[in-house]
Amino acid sequence: MLSLTAKSACDGLLPLTIGSVSAAEMSLPALTALSCRADQQKALSSALKTHHGLALPATQRATGKASARCLWYGAQYLLIGPKPHASLAKTAALVDQTDGFAAITLKGRHSREVLARLVPIDLSPAVFKQGHSARSLLQHIHISITRVSKDGFLILAPRSMAGTLIKDLKSAMQTVAARDAL
Repeated sequence: MLSLTAKSACDGLLPLTIGSVSAAEMSLPALTALSCRADQQKALSSALKTHHGLALPATQRATGKASARCLWYGAQYLLIGPKPHASLAKTAALVDQTDGFAAITLKGRHSREVLARLVPIDLSPAVFKQGHSARSLLQHIHISITRVSKDGFLILAPRSMAGTLIKDLKSAMQTVAARDAL
């Protein structure tokens, strides 16, 4: 009889520390895509605030903290952490995406330089402040990057691309560490 074992998206690939930067997989208790119904943004924001303590984020922003976060994600939002309260379904289509994404935290003094080698986004703290979130193309992978602290980022990518993302991150981490060692 065949026995299946559940594995995380980054199983065996993370954690990874090179130089001053570390990458680790973040466990996602729940990740839900929220697609707001027409003219329901205020009602969705109110329901999020009432049931999860989160405001609906503005374009290219995130609200909340590590235990409960809501990210702008183009035409929809991602609720990370809590399972959505049932009342959210009155104002938005809810789609469980928990197993569809790899979530990686990138931290360290040179984390911004590592990401700058991979994505065409100005990640300087003056422009991409804590709570800012953006979608980008990393090589050929659509990812979401959110600054969660001064030197920390949350990266979301399709689960199927986790290995490629980690390979690219590792290469950039090695390059930045080698440059820093000079």
